[in-house]
Amino acid sequence: MASSKRTLFLKRRLRVRNKLRKVNAGRPRLSVHRSNKNISVQLIDDVRGVTLASASTLEKDLGVVGKNNVEAATKVGAAIAERAKKAGVEEAYFDRGGFLFHGKVKALADAAREGGLKI
Repeated sequence: MASSKRTLFLKRRLRVRNKLRKVNAGRPRLSVHRSNKNISVQLIDDVRGVTLASASTLEKDLGVVGKNNVEAATKVGAAIAERAKKAGVEEAYFDRGGFLFHGKVKALADAAREGGLKI
């Protein structure tokens, strides 16, 4: 029986998160969410349960409001790397959720790496 796209997405997200929990070594989690219109990313400390930094295409100062393309993802990735440095975070682990590491998600991760964040 064929599973729905949503069911496959949820299974993939749980699989990724469970694997990452085993190897996180106390590092914060860089969590990505991609919708049809926007892309956002959060730097989360799971031990304390707080968000250390975040960036999204919904922010007007990034200049990509309401866009969800590779260029917008690159700007969001650079912004999260800069904000992570301000928060005192040097390295994190990349949580892609149920999204495939391709296209916009990959562009965001590469921009964060170029910005100095070790993921």
